[in-house]
Amino acid sequence: MAVRAQFEGSNEVGVFAKLTNKYALVALGASENFYGLFEQELGDTIPIVHCTINGTRIVGRMCVANRHGLLLPITTTDQEMQHIRNSLPDDVKIQRVEERLSALGNVIACNDYVALVHPDLDRETEEILQDVLKVEVFRQTVADNALVGTYCQFSNQGGLVHPRTSIQDQDELSSLLQVPIVAGTVNRGSDVIGAGMVVNDWAAFCGMDTTSTELSVVESVFQLQDSRPMQIAEEMRDPLLDSLMS
Repeated sequence: MAVRAQFEGSNEVGVFAKLTNKYALVALGASENFYGLFEQELGDTIPIVHCTINGTRIVGRMCVANRHGLLLPITTTDQEMQHIRNSLPDDVKIQRVEERLSALGNVIACNDYVALVHPDLDRETEEILQDVLKVEVFRQTVADNALVGTYCQFSNQGGLVHPRTSIQDQDELSSLLQVPIVAGTVNRGSDVIGAGMVVNDWAAFCGMDTTSTELSVVESVFQLQDSRPMQIAEEMRDPLLDSLMS
């Protein structure tokens, strides 16, 4: 299911969090509402790690992650790395990379099988990506933007890309990723999709400004609506029972 969230007044959920099918990273110091929402949706299934990277809270932009591994910038401190290592499942590989384009989340977008990367990413970083995250790597742009991690978001089920992505580019991306791709927005028309939301195979978190239309597109393309009918039925049933019993 897709839900709205806000980090200390910011709708850029993807800046302050990173979500995979095995774990989630969330920045330190947010309001309890933000943590509570993640824990409510994910807490029973995957660990949620509260952390910083290089002393900053923009964890979603600083790292790249999937269920196989986590890549951190070389500036990540030993203490931060140890804390994250201790909190994650043992089979998740963690590695620091020396990359000139150090905001890894802005220049790499990936799911559990494929990664799209900035055309100028180091060859060495590409090899580490293949080794640690176990992905096929493609150098790509999204709507002529080299910051692929900023302007698209995809899971193993589907993907959302910059609204100005041409049909031809959408088809090309869809065949590379082997998932359906839709051009769209979050946060009431924002094209910064990677920063505006996080998603895995069963949950998505979008900024508080995301409209109901945008939310339904997210649920549809990422195939999240399967978990919704039951919840909607329960939400409708409880007040009904209350009214019958009162």
